[in-house]
Amino acid sequence: MGSRFPSHQLSNGLYVSGRPEQPKEKTPTMSSVAMPYTGGDIKRSGELGKMFDIPMDGSKSRKSGPISNAPSRTGSFAGAASHSGPIMQNAAARSAYITSGNVSTGGMSASASMKKTNSGPLNKHGEPVKKSSGPQSGGVTRQNSGPIPPVLPTTGLITSGPLNSSGAPRKVSGQLDSTGSMKSHSSFVAHNPAVTTLSLDDEYSFRRNFPKPILWSVILIFVMGFIAGGFILGAVRNAILLIVVVILFGAVAALFTWNSCFGRKAIVGFISRYPDAELRTAKNGQFVKVSGVVTCGNVPLESSFQKVPRCVYTSTSLYEYRGWDSKAANPKHRRFTWGLRAAERHVVDFYISDFQSGLRALVKTGYGARVTPYVDDSVVIDVNPANKDMSPEFLRWLGERKLSSDDRIMQLKEGYIKEGSTVSVMGVVQRNDNVLMIVPPPEPLTTGCQWAKCIFPASLEGIVLRCEDTSKIDVIPV
Repeated sequence: MGSRFPSHQLSNGLYVSGRPEQPKEKTPTMSSVAMPYTGGDIKRSGELGKMFDIPMDGSKSRKSGPISNAPSRTGSFAGAASHSGPIMQNAAARSAYITSGNVSTGGMSASASMKKTNSGPLNKHGEPVKKSSGPQSGGVTRQNSGPIPPVLPTTGLITSGPLNSSGAPRKVSGQLDSTGSMKSHSSFVAHNPAVTTLSLDDEYSFRRNFPKPILWSVILIFVMGFIAGGFILGAVRNAILLIVVVILFGAVAALFTWNSCFGRKAIVGFISRYPDAELRTAKNGQFVKVSGVVTCGNVPLESSFQKVPRCVYTSTSLYEYRGWDSKAANPKHRRFTWGLRAAERHVVDFYISDFQSGLRALVKTGYGARVTPYVDDSVVIDVNPANKDMSPEFLRWLGERKLSSDDRIMQLKEGYIKEGSTVSVMGVVQRNDNVLMIVPPPEPLTTGCQWAKCIFPASLEGIVLRCEDTSKIDVIPV
């Protein structure tokens, strides 16, 4: 058709004037096509089945990959790689990863051009970011983006603590046994400021409670009386003064011996007779005695030998009997007596529920507070050279504290206040922001003279704890 106006033929056969329009460069588009539900049959997957070389409806299979020898077109672009996850199959392998290469489209119309599936964001080079997906039930795959979580241990449990480079929990070298747990507990008690370690000075002793000036004055008076009685006996042959001094000395010595033997029992009786106060009506700063059930605080204790858990007070003492040629347990150990060789006593803060009012108060006995305990100990084990090898637990306990187990007569006593025990507490009431506490008093409590029992007065410093032998009493579950 000769004409000076240029014309061209369209794809439908029509001739139109003008030059053919130059194809424009298309920008890559991101789209996500949902996977069809196959019900486990790969033949029903449509276009997805062609990726696995499975013939469907008599059509030839087509492999996925780079298409070569295709006519190029101006402005053609490179397709992004599509990374699909594993597909569940019935008879074939359970997972496969298919990666599509770069695809170049030829000079075809938009309706006949090949469709591309791009899933996920593109990086700065225009390539899709690789994603991993795991097998899902029902034959449907799901792509999961984001960082890969750390590898869990084979048990599947999420454990606490540091992780190694592979994401698994870091293993601790060595074995965990009873010795390791004991050492960790001992170090925890020794280095924890919330635990108060009690010394021997906190235990009742008549010699420590009796005033030293009065004691030395009595000794001086008797020395002078003996000197005067001896002088009169030698000068005038009269022994009356010396006899009086001897009788008085015997009476005073018997009184001192009585207080040394029964002084602790008298103080326990004084604590038992002291009237209980009601916390509901107690004023701030009032000295009270409260009896109730014990509940552990933030730091429970464990007894040293019997491993009794959830205690607020523990005491373990090792005594040795010294014969004529036996070794002394301590520098002040006399012959034919029991001497203390080792002792461990600890106490922490705890709660007490008052029997009368039902209120709950915090007893501040931890963090180095002054405490005077009157807790009955029970004999756990008696050891002599004949049966020392019959208790491996006792030998282990001695070895952990580096104590010798040679031919000695030993006795181990242990006492504790565990959760649910009934105790009596004496201290000062303190109210702070609606928190009821019992704190140590600023001055010691004096028991006074018990003339009927011939007991001298004694001083009770700090918070007083009184509890009977808990091994013989059933505790109240809390």
